[in-house]
Amino acid sequence: MPFACIHIPHFILQAALRAEPELRAQPAGIVEGTPPLLTIVALNEKAAQLGLRLEMTKLQAEQIPGLQLRQRSAAHETAAHAALLDLALAFSPRIEDTAADTIALDLTGLVSLFGSLENLAQRLAARAAEFGFRANVGVASNPEAAQLAARGFSGVTLLAPEEEAQRLGSLPVSALHLSVEMRETLDRWGVRTCAALAALPVAQLSERLGQEGVRMQELARGGNVRALIPARATSQFEETLELDSAVSELEPLAFLLGRLLDQLCARLSARALGTNEIHLKMKLEPGEEEIFPVADESVLQRNSKRKKSGRKNFAPAQHGPSTYETTLRLPLPMRDSKALLRLWRLHLEANPPVSPIAKIEMTAEPAQTRFAQAGLFQPLSPDPEKLEITMARMRHLIGEANIGAPEPVDTHRPLTFAMKHFDPAAVAKDFAEQPRRSAADATPAIVAPVIALRAFRPAMPARVEVRADVPVRILFNGVCGEVIAASGPWRNSGDWWTEDPWNQDEWDLEIEFPLPRAKETKLFAMKQESAVSRGVYRAMYERASGNWFIRGVYD
Repeated sequence: MPFACIHIPHFILQAALRAEPELRAQPAGIVEGTPPLLTIVALNEKAAQLGLRLEMTKLQAEQIPGLQLRQRSAAHETAAHAALLDLALAFSPRIEDTAADTIALDLTGLVSLFGSLENLAQRLAARAAEFGFRANVGVASNPEAAQLAARGFSGVTLLAPEEEAQRLGSLPVSALHLSVEMRETLDRWGVRTCAALAALPVAQLSERLGQEGVRMQELARGGNVRALIPARATSQFEETLELDSAVSELEPLAFLLGRLLDQLCARLSARALGTNEIHLKMKLEPGEEEIFPVADESVLQRNSKRKKSGRKNFAPAQHGPSTYETTLRLPLPMRDSKALLRLWRLHLEANPPVSPIAKIEMTAEPAQTRFAQAGLFQPLSPDPEKLEITMARMRHLIGEANIGAPEPVDTHRPLTFAMKHFDPAAVAKDFAEQPRRSAADATPAIVAPVIALRAFRPAMPARVEVRADVPVRILFNGVCGEVIAASGPWRNSGDWWTEDPWNQDEWDLEIEFPLPRAKETKLFAMKQESAVSRGVYRAMYERASGNWFIRGVYD
Protein backbone atom coordinates (compact mmCIF):
# COMPACT_ATOMS: atom_id res chain seq x y z
CA MET A 1 0.00 0.00 0.00
CA PRO A 2 1.87 3.13 -1.16
CA PHE A 3 1.83 6.44 0.68
CA ALA A 4 3.09 9.89 -0.26
CA CYS A 5 4.11 12.86 1.80
CA ILE A 6 4.30 16.52 0.76
CA HIS A 7 6.70 18.61 2.82
CA ILE A 8 7.24 22.35 2.44
CA PRO A 9 10.78 23.20 3.61
CA HIS A 10 11.23 26.59 5.27
CA PHE A 11 7.46 26.87 5.59
CA ILE A 12 7.53 30.26 7.33
CA LEU A 13 9.51 31.76 4.46
CA GLN A 14 7.48 30.08 1.71
CA ALA A 15 4.22 31.28 3.26
CA ALA A 16 5.52 34.84 3.01
CA LEU A 17 6.81 34.30 -0.53
CA ARG A 18 3.43 32.92 -1.56
CA ALA A 19 1.82 36.19 -0.44
CA GLU A 20 4.55 38.27 -2.13
CA PRO A 21 6.01 36.35 -5.09
CA GLU A 22 8.24 39.29 -6.06
CA LEU A 23 10.41 38.55 -3.00
CA ARG A 24 11.65 35.31 -4.61
CA ALA A 25 14.16 37.24 -6.70
CA GLN A 26 15.43 39.28 -3.73
CA PRO A 27 17.30 38.50 -0.50
CA ALA A 28 14.57 38.22 2.12
CA GLY A 29 14.22 37.39 5.77
CA ILE A 30 11.37 36.92 8.23
CA VAL A 31 11.50 38.50 11.68
CA GLU A 32 9.48 37.57 14.76
CA GLY A 33 9.20 38.89 18.28
CA THR A 34 8.20 41.98 20.19
CA PRO A 35 9.89 45.26 19.26
CA PRO A 36 12.67 46.02 19.80
CA LEU A 37 13.58 42.34 20.36
CA LEU A 38 12.93 41.18 16.78
CA THR A 39 15.03 38.28 15.49
CA ILE A 40 15.42 36.45 12.19
CA VAL A 41 13.46 33.16 12.09
CA ALA A 42 13.65 32.37 8.35
CA LEU A 43 15.71 33.47 5.34
CA ASN A 44 16.38 32.47 1.73
CA GLU A 45 19.67 31.52 0.10
CA LYS A 46 20.33 34.98 -1.35
CA ALA A 47 20.02 36.52 2.10
CA ALA A 48 22.36 33.87 3.53
CA GLN A 49 24.96 34.74 0.89
CA LEU A 50 24.84 38.34 2.07
CA GLY A 51 25.61 37.28 5.64
CA LEU A 52 22.15 36.99 7.20
CA ARG A 53 21.87 34.31 9.88
CA LEU A 54 19.14 32.88 12.07
CA GLU A 55 18.65 34.49 15.51
CA MET A 56 20.23 37.68 14.18
CA THR A 57 18.47 40.79 15.49
CA LYS A 58 16.55 43.07 13.19
CA LEU A 59 18.93 45.95 13.92
CA GLN A 60 21.85 43.83 12.75
CA ALA A 61 19.97 42.63 9.67
CA GLU A 62 19.08 46.18 8.63
CA GLN A 63 22.77 46.88 8.17
CA ILE A 64 22.84 44.49 5.18
CA PRO A 65 22.18 46.50 1.99
CA GLY A 66 19.34 45.36 -0.29
CA LEU A 67 17.80 43.00 2.29
CA GLN A 68 14.01 42.75 2.42
CA LEU A 69 12.56 42.07 5.87
CA ARG A 70 8.99 41.02 6.58
CA GLN A 71 7.13 40.44 9.83
CA ARG A 72 6.01 36.85 10.42
CA SER A 73 2.30 36.60 9.65
CA ALA A 74 0.06 33.95 11.18
CA ALA A 75 -2.62 34.78 8.58
CA HIS A 76 -0.23 34.00 5.70
CA GLU A 77 0.78 30.68 7.29
CA THR A 78 -2.84 29.69 7.93
CA ALA A 79 -3.75 30.41 4.30
CA ALA A 80 -0.69 28.50 3.07
CA HIS A 81 -1.58 25.48 5.20
CA ALA A 82 -5.17 25.55 3.91
CA ALA A 83 -3.83 25.68 0.35
CA LEU A 84 -1.61 22.68 1.13
CA LEU A 85 -4.68 20.72 2.26
CA ASP A 86 -6.52 21.65 -0.94
CA LEU A 87 -3.49 20.54 -2.94
CA ALA A 88 -3.54 17.09 -1.32
CA LEU A 89 -7.32 16.74 -1.68
CA ALA A 90 -6.96 17.33 -5.42
CA PHE A 91 -5.27 13.90 -5.65
CA SER A 92 -6.63 11.74 -2.84
CA PRO A 93 -9.65 11.93 -0.51
CA ARG A 94 -7.65 10.13 2.23
CA ILE A 95 -5.10 12.56 3.64
CA GLU A 96 -3.55 13.25 7.04
CA ASP A 97 -2.87 16.73 8.39
CA THR A 98 0.50 15.76 9.84
CA ALA A 99 1.89 19.25 10.52
CA ALA A 100 1.61 22.79 9.29
CA ASP A 101 4.23 22.08 6.61
CA THR A 102 3.54 18.36 5.99
CA ILE A 103 0.63 16.42 4.51
CA ALA A 104 0.46 12.62 4.06
CA LEU A 105 -1.63 10.94 1.34
CA ASP A 106 -2.91 7.41 0.80
CA LEU A 107 -2.18 6.52 -2.83
CA THR A 108 -4.25 3.34 -2.95
CA GLY A 109 -5.92 3.01 -6.35
CA LEU A 110 -4.28 6.11 -7.86
CA VAL A 111 -1.58 4.35 -9.86
CA SER A 112 -4.09 3.32 -12.51
CA LEU A 113 -5.04 6.99 -12.97
CA PHE A 114 -1.50 8.37 -13.28
CA GLY A 115 0.34 5.42 -14.82
CA SER A 116 3.03 5.01 -12.19
CA LEU A 117 4.06 6.23 -8.76
CA GLU A 118 6.80 8.34 -10.33
CA ASN A 119 4.32 10.18 -12.54
CA LEU A 120 2.05 10.72 -9.55
CA ALA A 121 4.89 12.13 -7.45
CA GLN A 122 5.97 14.44 -10.28
CA ARG A 123 2.38 15.68 -10.65
CA LEU A 124 2.24 16.41 -6.92
CA ALA A 125 5.41 18.49 -7.11
CA ALA A 126 4.21 20.33 -10.24
CA ARG A 127 0.83 21.09 -8.68
CA ALA A 128 2.57 22.40 -5.57
CA ALA A 129 4.56 24.79 -7.78
CA GLU A 130 1.27 26.06 -9.23
CA PHE A 131 0.15 26.82 -5.67
CA GLY A 132 3.34 28.81 -5.05
CA PHE A 133 5.28 26.16 -3.09
CA ARG A 134 8.66 24.52 -3.60
CA ALA A 135 7.78 21.13 -2.17
CA ASN A 136 9.59 17.90 -1.40
CA VAL A 137 7.62 14.74 -2.20
CA GLY A 138 8.41 11.34 -0.71
CA VAL A 139 6.77 8.04 -1.69
CA ALA A 140 7.20 4.87 0.39
CA SER A 141 5.32 1.81 1.63
CA ASN A 142 4.28 3.45 4.95
CA PRO A 143 3.49 7.02 6.03
CA GLU A 144 6.46 7.42 8.38
CA ALA A 145 9.02 6.40 5.75
CA ALA A 146 7.40 8.70 3.19
CA GLN A 147 7.46 11.56 5.70
CA LEU A 148 11.11 10.96 6.53
CA ALA A 149 12.01 10.87 2.83
CA ALA A 150 10.16 14.11 2.14
CA ARG A 151 11.84 15.88 5.04
CA GLY A 152 15.30 14.46 4.43
CA PHE A 153 15.65 14.54 0.63
CA SER A 154 14.99 17.47 -1.69
CA GLY A 155 12.78 17.14 -4.74
CA VAL A 156 10.90 13.94 -5.55
CA THR A 157 12.03 10.72 -3.81
CA LEU A 158 10.64 7.21 -4.42
CA LEU A 159 11.65 4.49 -1.97
CA ALA A 160 11.23 0.87 -2.99
CA PRO A 161 10.29 -1.41 -0.06
CA GLU A 162 13.60 -3.28 -0.24
CA GLU A 163 15.62 -0.01 -0.34
CA GLU A 164 13.90 1.98 2.40
CA ALA A 165 16.28 1.05 5.24
CA GLN A 166 19.38 1.72 3.12
CA ARG A 167 18.18 5.02 1.67
CA LEU A 168 16.89 6.35 4.96
CA GLY A 169 20.08 5.27 6.74
CA SER A 170 22.06 8.01 4.98
CA LEU A 171 19.94 10.75 6.52
CA PRO A 172 21.12 12.62 9.63
CA VAL A 173 19.25 11.92 12.85
CA SER A 174 18.05 15.54 12.85
CA ALA A 175 15.54 14.52 10.16
CA LEU A 176 13.68 12.51 12.83
CA HIS A 177 12.66 15.67 14.73
CA LEU A 178 14.17 14.46 17.99
CA SER A 179 13.75 16.19 21.29
CA VAL A 180 16.62 18.37 22.50
CA GLU A 181 17.63 15.91 25.22
CA MET A 182 17.63 12.90 22.88
CA ARG A 183 19.59 14.84 20.24
CA GLU A 184 22.24 15.77 22.80
CA THR A 185 22.42 12.19 24.06
CA LEU A 186 22.88 10.72 20.58
CA ASP A 187 25.48 13.38 19.80
CA ARG A 188 27.50 12.35 22.88
CA TRP A 189 27.25 8.73 21.72
CA GLY A 190 28.56 9.69 18.30
CA VAL A 191 25.33 8.69 16.54
CA ARG A 192 25.03 11.04 13.56
CA THR A 193 23.00 9.11 10.96
CA CYS A 194 19.84 7.05 10.90
CA ALA A 195 21.89 4.00 9.96
CA ALA A 196 23.96 4.37 13.13
CA LEU A 197 20.78 4.73 15.21
CA ALA A 198 19.22 1.67 13.54
CA ALA A 199 22.33 -0.42 14.37
CA LEU A 200 22.08 0.13 18.15
CA PRO A 201 20.88 -2.77 20.30
CA VAL A 202 17.18 -2.46 21.00
CA ALA A 203 17.32 -3.57 24.64
CA GLN A 204 20.10 -1.19 25.67
CA LEU A 205 18.49 1.64 23.71
CA SER A 206 15.18 1.07 25.50
CA GLU A 207 16.96 1.12 28.91
CA ARG A 208 18.59 4.49 28.22
CA LEU A 209 16.05 6.35 26.02
CA GLY A 210 12.81 4.52 26.80
CA GLN A 211 10.07 3.66 24.32
CA GLU A 212 10.51 6.97 22.52
CA GLY A 213 14.05 5.94 21.61
CA VAL A 214 12.79 2.58 20.31
CA ARG A 215 10.17 4.36 18.23
CA MET A 216 12.81 6.64 16.74
CA GLN A 217 14.91 3.61 15.87
CA GLU A 218 11.94 2.07 14.06
CA LEU A 219 11.54 5.32 12.13
CA ALA A 220 15.22 5.30 11.22
CA ARG A 221 14.80 1.79 9.81
CA GLY A 222 11.62 2.72 7.93
CA GLY A 223 9.71 -0.05 9.65
CA ASN A 224 7.15 1.92 11.67
CA VAL A 225 3.79 1.00 10.10
CA ARG A 226 0.65 2.84 11.14
CA ALA A 227 -2.66 3.97 9.67
CA LEU A 228 -3.35 7.51 8.57
CA ILE A 229 -5.42 9.79 10.75
CA PRO A 230 -7.88 11.17 8.18
CA ALA A 231 -8.33 14.92 8.01
CA ARG A 232 -11.60 16.62 7.16
CA ALA A 233 -11.83 18.84 4.13
CA THR A 234 -12.28 22.45 5.16
CA SER A 235 -15.07 24.49 3.62
CA GLN A 236 -13.36 27.84 4.20
CA PHE A 237 -11.47 29.52 1.40
CA GLU A 238 -9.80 32.65 2.72
CA GLU A 239 -6.72 34.58 1.64
CA THR A 240 -5.09 37.46 3.50
CA LEU A 241 -2.55 40.05 2.41
CA GLU A 242 -0.88 42.40 4.87
CA LEU A 243 0.72 45.45 3.26
CA ASP A 244 3.83 47.25 4.46
CA SER A 245 2.67 50.50 2.86
CA ALA A 246 -0.95 51.51 2.40
CA VAL A 247 -2.51 51.50 -1.08
CA SER A 248 -4.44 54.59 -2.15
CA GLU A 249 -5.10 54.01 -5.87
CA LEU A 250 -7.32 51.61 -7.75
CA GLU A 251 -4.69 50.16 -10.12
CA PRO A 252 -2.30 48.82 -7.45
CA LEU A 253 -5.30 47.63 -5.43
CA ALA A 254 -6.60 45.71 -8.48
CA PHE A 255 -3.15 44.10 -8.86
CA LEU A 256 -3.27 42.86 -5.25
CA LEU A 257 -6.86 41.67 -5.60
CA GLY A 258 -5.87 39.76 -8.74
CA ARG A 259 -3.18 37.94 -6.77
CA LEU A 260 -5.66 36.91 -4.06
CA LEU A 261 -8.21 35.83 -6.66
CA ASP A 262 -5.60 33.69 -8.43
CA GLN A 263 -4.86 31.89 -5.18
CA LEU A 264 -8.52 31.41 -4.31
CA CYS A 265 -9.42 30.16 -7.78
CA ALA A 266 -6.49 27.73 -7.77
CA ARG A 267 -7.71 26.26 -4.48
CA LEU A 268 -11.30 26.07 -5.71
CA SER A 269 -10.20 24.41 -8.93
CA ALA A 270 -8.24 21.79 -6.97
CA ARG A 271 -11.45 20.88 -5.13
CA ALA A 272 -13.60 21.04 -8.32
CA LEU A 273 -15.62 23.90 -6.82
CA GLY A 274 -16.61 27.42 -7.76
CA THR A 275 -17.86 30.44 -5.85
CA ASN A 276 -20.98 32.55 -6.14
CA GLU A 277 -20.25 34.92 -3.26
CA ILE A 278 -16.98 36.65 -2.36
CA HIS A 279 -16.55 38.76 0.77
CA LEU A 280 -13.93 41.49 0.88
CA LYS A 281 -12.76 43.08 4.11
CA MET A 282 -10.07 45.73 4.10
CA LYS A 283 -8.40 47.47 7.00
CA LEU A 284 -8.14 51.20 6.35
CA GLU A 285 -5.72 53.74 7.63
CA PRO A 286 -7.27 56.82 9.28
CA GLY A 287 -8.39 59.32 6.67
CA GLU A 288 -11.10 61.89 6.12
CA GLU A 289 -11.19 62.38 2.36
CA GLU A 290 -12.11 59.88 -0.30
CA ILE A 291 -8.92 58.99 -2.14
CA PHE A 292 -10.21 56.44 -4.68
CA PRO A 293 -11.51 58.36 -7.74
CA VAL A 294 -14.98 57.52 -9.03
CA ALA A 295 -15.38 57.33 -12.81
CA ASP A 296 -18.53 59.42 -12.88
CA GLU A 297 -20.08 61.81 -10.39
CA SER A 298 -23.50 60.39 -11.24
CA VAL A 299 -22.47 57.22 -9.36
CA LEU A 300 -22.27 59.18 -6.14
CA GLN A 301 -25.64 60.77 -6.86
CA ARG A 302 -27.22 57.37 -7.45
CA ASN A 303 -25.72 56.00 -4.25
CA SER A 304 -27.05 58.96 -2.24
CA LYS A 305 -30.51 58.47 -3.73
CA ARG A 306 -30.45 54.77 -2.85
CA LYS A 307 -29.53 55.56 0.73
CA LYS A 308 -32.39 58.06 1.04
CA SER A 309 -34.92 55.70 -0.54
CA GLY A 310 -33.76 52.72 1.55
CA ARG A 311 -33.04 50.51 -1.47
CA LYS A 312 -30.73 47.57 -0.98
CA ASN A 313 -27.66 47.31 -3.15
CA PHE A 314 -24.07 46.14 -3.11
CA ALA A 315 -22.93 49.28 -1.30
CA PRO A 316 -20.21 48.56 1.24
CA ALA A 317 -21.06 48.42 4.89
CA GLN A 318 -18.92 50.79 6.93
CA HIS A 319 -18.12 49.42 10.38
CA GLY A 320 -16.26 52.25 12.00
CA PRO A 321 -13.65 54.47 10.40
CA SER A 322 -11.03 51.73 9.95
CA THR A 323 -12.87 48.88 8.16
CA TYR A 324 -14.36 48.49 4.70
CA GLU A 325 -16.55 45.46 3.99
CA THR A 326 -18.44 44.57 0.84
CA THR A 327 -19.73 41.46 -0.93
CA LEU A 328 -19.81 40.46 -4.58
CA ARG A 329 -22.67 38.08 -5.39
CA LEU A 330 -22.77 36.11 -8.63
CA PRO A 331 -25.73 34.43 -10.34
CA LEU A 332 -23.70 31.29 -11.11
CA PRO A 333 -20.62 29.70 -9.50
CA MET A 334 -17.41 30.89 -11.16
CA ARG A 335 -13.68 30.32 -10.71
CA ASP A 336 -12.22 32.45 -13.51
CA SER A 337 -9.90 34.84 -11.69
CA LYS A 338 -9.67 37.30 -14.61
CA ALA A 339 -13.45 37.59 -14.93
CA LEU A 340 -13.81 38.00 -11.17
CA LEU A 341 -11.16 40.72 -11.16
CA ARG A 342 -13.08 42.71 -13.79
CA LEU A 343 -16.22 42.46 -11.68
CA TRP A 344 -14.35 43.64 -8.59
CA ARG A 345 -12.88 46.62 -10.45
CA LEU A 346 -16.34 47.75 -11.53
CA HIS A 347 -17.69 47.10 -8.06
CA LEU A 348 -15.01 49.19 -6.35
CA GLU A 349 -15.33 52.00 -8.87
CA ALA A 350 -19.00 52.30 -7.93
CA ASN A 351 -18.39 51.82 -4.17
CA PRO A 352 -14.89 53.12 -3.38
CA PRO A 353 -13.31 53.01 0.09
CA VAL A 354 -12.60 56.28 1.84
CA SER A 355 -9.04 55.78 3.12
CA PRO A 356 -5.79 54.07 2.15
CA ILE A 357 -5.79 50.29 2.55
CA ALA A 358 -3.37 48.50 4.88
CA LYS A 359 -4.71 44.91 4.93
CA ILE A 360 -6.92 42.83 2.64
CA GLU A 361 -8.96 39.75 3.57
CA MET A 362 -10.90 37.90 0.87
CA THR A 363 -13.22 34.97 1.54
CA ALA A 364 -14.96 32.86 -1.11
CA GLU A 365 -18.06 30.84 -0.36
CA PRO A 366 -17.70 27.44 -2.09
CA ALA A 367 -20.42 26.22 -4.44
CA GLN A 368 -20.79 23.34 -6.86
CA THR A 369 -19.93 24.28 -10.42
CA ARG A 370 -22.65 24.16 -13.03
CA PHE A 371 -22.98 21.36 -15.56
CA ALA A 372 -24.93 22.27 -18.68
CA GLN A 373 -25.31 20.57 -22.03
CA ALA A 374 -26.58 22.57 -24.98
CA GLY A 375 -29.23 21.07 -27.24
CA LEU A 376 -28.57 20.33 -30.89
CA PHE A 377 -31.46 22.51 -32.05
CA GLN A 378 -31.28 25.26 -29.42
CA PRO A 379 -29.49 28.59 -29.86
CA LEU A 380 -26.39 29.03 -27.78
CA SER A 381 -26.91 31.16 -24.70
CA PRO A 382 -24.30 33.79 -23.76
CA ASP A 383 -21.43 32.71 -21.59
CA PRO A 384 -22.42 33.38 -17.93
CA GLU A 385 -19.06 34.99 -17.07
CA LYS A 386 -19.19 37.39 -20.02
CA LEU A 387 -22.87 38.14 -19.36
CA GLU A 388 -22.14 39.01 -15.74
CA ILE A 389 -19.28 41.35 -16.74
CA THR A 390 -21.52 43.08 -19.29
CA MET A 391 -24.27 43.56 -16.71
CA ALA A 392 -21.76 44.87 -14.17
CA ARG A 393 -20.58 47.49 -16.67
CA MET A 394 -24.16 48.51 -17.38
CA ARG A 395 -24.89 48.76 -13.64
CA HIS A 396 -21.90 51.03 -13.33
CA LEU A 397 -23.17 53.28 -16.14
CA ILE A 398 -26.92 53.46 -15.57
CA GLY A 399 -27.28 52.44 -11.94
CA GLU A 400 -28.03 49.16 -10.25
CA ALA A 401 -31.74 49.92 -9.85
CA ASN A 402 -32.13 50.23 -13.64
CA ILE A 403 -30.94 46.80 -14.75
CA GLY A 404 -31.85 43.27 -13.78
CA ALA A 405 -34.99 41.16 -13.67
CA PRO A 406 -38.28 42.75 -12.53
CA GLU A 407 -40.13 41.24 -9.62
CA PRO A 408 -43.43 42.27 -7.98
CA VAL A 409 -43.43 44.26 -4.77
CA ASP A 410 -45.69 43.62 -1.79
CA THR A 411 -47.80 46.75 -2.31
CA HIS A 412 -51.05 47.86 -3.95
CA ARG A 413 -49.37 50.78 -5.69
CA PRO A 414 -50.17 50.52 -9.41
CA LEU A 415 -47.41 49.49 -11.83
CA THR A 416 -44.85 49.11 -9.05
CA PHE A 417 -41.99 46.63 -9.28
CA ALA A 418 -38.42 46.22 -8.12
CA MET A 419 -35.29 45.14 -9.96
CA LYS A 420 -33.47 42.09 -8.66
CA HIS A 421 -30.19 40.59 -9.78
CA PHE A 422 -30.67 38.63 -12.99
CA ASP A 423 -30.09 34.91 -12.45
CA PRO A 424 -30.44 32.89 -15.68
CA ALA A 425 -30.02 29.59 -13.81
CA ALA A 426 -33.02 30.35 -11.57
CA VAL A 427 -35.10 31.30 -14.60
CA ALA A 428 -34.20 28.05 -16.37
CA LYS A 429 -34.98 26.06 -13.21
CA ASP A 430 -38.39 27.68 -12.82
CA PHE A 431 -39.16 27.00 -16.48
CA ALA A 432 -38.10 23.36 -16.13
CA GLU A 433 -40.29 22.88 -13.05
CA GLN A 434 -43.42 24.10 -14.79
CA PRO A 435 -45.91 21.28 -15.47
CA ARG A 436 -46.01 20.04 -19.03
CA ARG A 437 -49.27 19.20 -20.77
CA SER A 438 -49.30 16.21 -23.05
CA ALA A 439 -50.79 16.29 -26.51
CA ALA A 440 -53.58 13.91 -25.44
CA ASP A 441 -54.67 16.25 -22.65
CA ALA A 442 -54.66 19.32 -24.83
CA THR A 443 -58.14 20.44 -25.80
CA PRO A 444 -58.96 23.14 -28.31
CA ALA A 445 -59.85 26.36 -26.56
CA ILE A 446 -61.65 29.41 -27.83
CA VAL A 447 -59.19 32.29 -28.00
CA ALA A 448 -60.89 35.39 -26.61
CA PRO A 449 -59.69 38.84 -27.57
CA VAL A 450 -57.30 40.27 -24.99
CA ILE A 451 -56.33 43.87 -24.43
CA ALA A 452 -53.19 44.93 -22.70
CA LEU A 453 -52.05 48.19 -21.18
CA ARG A 454 -48.75 49.40 -22.62
CA ALA A 455 -47.38 51.52 -19.80
CA PHE A 456 -45.38 54.68 -20.43
CA ARG A 457 -42.29 54.92 -18.26
CA PRO A 458 -42.17 57.59 -17.10
CA ALA A 459 -45.80 58.64 -17.31
CA MET A 460 -46.48 61.49 -19.75
CA PRO A 461 -47.54 64.82 -18.20
CA ALA A 462 -50.88 66.05 -19.54
CA ARG A 463 -53.23 69.04 -19.39
CA VAL A 464 -56.89 68.10 -18.96
CA GLU A 465 -60.05 70.16 -19.28
CA VAL A 466 -62.70 68.94 -16.83
CA ARG A 467 -66.43 69.55 -16.94
CA ALA A 468 -68.71 68.27 -14.18
CA ASP A 469 -65.71 66.36 -12.74
CA VAL A 470 -65.30 64.46 -16.03
CA PRO A 471 -62.39 64.96 -18.49
CA VAL A 472 -63.57 66.34 -21.84
CA ARG A 473 -60.39 67.50 -23.57
CA ILE A 474 -56.77 66.49 -23.10
CA LEU A 475 -53.38 67.72 -24.32
CA PHE A 476 -50.19 65.66 -24.03
CA ASN A 477 -47.09 64.98 -26.07
CA GLY A 478 -47.95 67.96 -28.29
CA VAL A 479 -51.31 66.47 -29.34
CA CYS A 480 -54.78 67.73 -28.35
CA GLY A 481 -57.77 65.38 -28.45
CA GLU A 482 -61.42 65.19 -27.53
CA VAL A 483 -62.61 62.69 -24.92
CA ILE A 484 -65.38 60.60 -26.49
CA ALA A 485 -65.95 58.24 -23.56
CA ALA A 486 -64.68 58.26 -19.98
CA SER A 487 -64.80 55.54 -17.36
CA GLY A 488 -63.85 56.27 -13.79
CA PRO A 489 -62.61 57.48 -11.50
CA TRP A 490 -61.04 54.61 -9.55
CA ARG A 491 -59.49 56.05 -6.44
CA ASN A 492 -56.65 54.33 -4.61
CA SER A 493 -54.14 55.41 -2.02
CA GLY A 494 -51.56 53.93 0.28
CA ASP A 495 -48.22 54.23 2.04
CA TRP A 496 -49.63 57.15 4.00
CA TRP A 497 -47.32 56.21 6.87
CA THR A 498 -44.17 56.72 4.74
CA GLU A 499 -42.49 59.73 3.16
CA ASP A 500 -43.70 58.71 -0.30
CA PRO A 501 -47.48 58.10 -0.12
CA TRP A 502 -49.82 58.03 -3.10
CA ASN A 503 -53.39 59.26 -3.53
CA GLN A 504 -54.67 59.20 -7.10
CA ASP A 505 -57.67 58.80 -9.36
CA GLU A 506 -57.49 56.70 -12.53
CA TRP A 507 -59.59 57.07 -15.70
CA ASP A 508 -59.94 55.06 -18.88
CA LEU A 509 -60.44 57.59 -21.69
CA GLU A 510 -61.31 57.03 -25.31
CA ILE A 511 -59.73 59.97 -27.13
CA GLU A 512 -60.18 61.14 -30.71
CA PHE A 513 -57.41 63.20 -32.30
CA PRO A 514 -57.48 65.28 -35.48
CA LEU A 515 -56.29 62.98 -38.26
CA PRO A 516 -53.65 65.28 -39.85
CA ARG A 517 -51.89 65.87 -36.55
CA ALA A 518 -52.25 62.28 -35.45
CA LYS A 519 -50.16 61.15 -38.42
CA GLU A 520 -47.30 63.40 -37.39
CA THR A 521 -47.04 62.52 -33.74
CA LYS A 522 -44.74 59.84 -32.34
CA LEU A 523 -47.43 58.68 -29.97
CA PHE A 524 -49.22 56.52 -32.53
CA ALA A 525 -45.93 55.16 -33.82
CA MET A 526 -45.81 53.19 -30.57
CA LYS A 527 -49.05 51.49 -31.56
CA GLN A 528 -47.79 50.93 -35.12
CA GLU A 529 -51.07 52.31 -36.41
CA SER A 530 -50.20 55.52 -38.20
CA ALA A 531 -53.66 55.96 -39.73
CA VAL A 532 -55.61 55.56 -36.48
CA SER A 533 -56.92 58.79 -34.90
CA ARG A 534 -58.67 57.23 -31.93
CA GLY A 535 -57.39 55.23 -28.95
CA VAL A 536 -58.09 54.25 -25.36
CA TYR A 537 -55.69 55.56 -22.73
CA ARG A 538 -55.22 55.26 -18.98
CA ALA A 539 -55.11 58.70 -17.33
CA MET A 540 -54.10 59.42 -13.73
CA TYR A 541 -54.84 62.40 -11.52
CA GLU A 542 -52.64 62.96 -8.49
CA ARG A 543 -54.78 64.52 -5.83
CA ALA A 544 -51.94 65.84 -3.72
CA SER A 545 -50.25 67.83 -6.50
CA GLY A 546 -53.26 68.34 -8.80
CA ASN A 547 -51.34 67.06 -11.85
CA TRP A 548 -52.57 64.83 -14.67
CA PHE A 549 -50.55 62.09 -16.36
CA ILE A 550 -51.07 59.58 -19.17
CA ARG A 551 -49.99 56.26 -17.73
CA GLY A 552 -50.37 54.08 -20.84
CA VAL A 553 -52.32 53.07 -23.92
CA TYR A 554 -54.47 49.98 -24.46
CA ASP A 555 -53.47 47.67 -27.31
